Amino acid sequence: MSATPRKPSPKPSPKSASKSASKPYVTPAQARRTALKPVVISVAVLAGALLLGLASYSATRPDDGPSAHSSAVAEVSADPQDDAYAELAKLARRDDGDPLAVGRADAPVVMVEYADFKCGFCGKFARDTEPELIEKYVDSGVLRIEWRNFPIFGEESENAARGAWAAGQQGRFWQFHSAAYAAGAKEKGFGKDRVKELAERAGVPDADRFARDLDSDEAKASVKRDQDEAYGLGATSTPSFLVNGRPIAGAQPMEAFTQAIETARKTAPRASQEAGR
Repeated sequence: MSATPRKPSPKPSPKSASKSASKPYVTPAQARRTALKPVVISVAVLAGALLLGLASYSATRPDDGPSAHSSAVAEVSADPQDDAYAELAKLARRDDGDPLAVGRADAPVVMVEYADFKCGFCGKFARDTEPELIEKYVDSGVLRIEWRNFPIFGEESENAARGAWAAGQQGRFWQFHSAAYAAGAKEKGFGKDRVKELAERAGVPDADRFARDLDSDEAKASVKRDQDEAYGLGATSTPSFLVNGRPIAGAQPMEAFTQAIETARKTAPRASQEAGR
């Protein structure tokens, strides 16, 4: 039996040859670094996620009793400039027009807060600690606080989160935040009518627009984006925080936040430190 003749390999067309010739030469070392970069970033974010998940668990594990959420401190020993913290710090959006944030966009320290309006510990933080942080650090330009809606308690949590976003579209997010976290507010629930009542109390000027925004696709997408970000970090409880990428879980006492902010301030880039003076 005679062997089947082999077809000659097609020659590259002038067009494809010119494309190949135009590509810059990449050394094997450069190729390895390019391939490795996303892996390093993924590992860093995963490490941070594990730390935040562990901190959240430590703050809420059943054996600690009812006061655990407000007393457990996230114990982390890694340098805040390592890959995990540096990558998590990039979650700060620093959008100067963000209505769900307070403080200078170029502040040396950014605290990202993941919270739920039905969470009692979130309310405790909002009433007892956050105003002091704003007075001490935000007003002086050191700290920026960026809110992330993290509804984890069902439909009413979702209603309140979208209501907060809708209030923000008219520049009244923080007023809505105060009304929703007022003592006894969560016990009244966050049905649609109740959320609209809170918007009125917050001074939202256009009630019709608020009602449209409340049920809009934009509101749902914004809340889901924040929620997915928190779950992606391994957060399992509210409130959870990142202070320049360093995780804190639970409504910690003022001292815990002061320590985290001062540490972050010292290790922030020099330009950011000067912006906070």
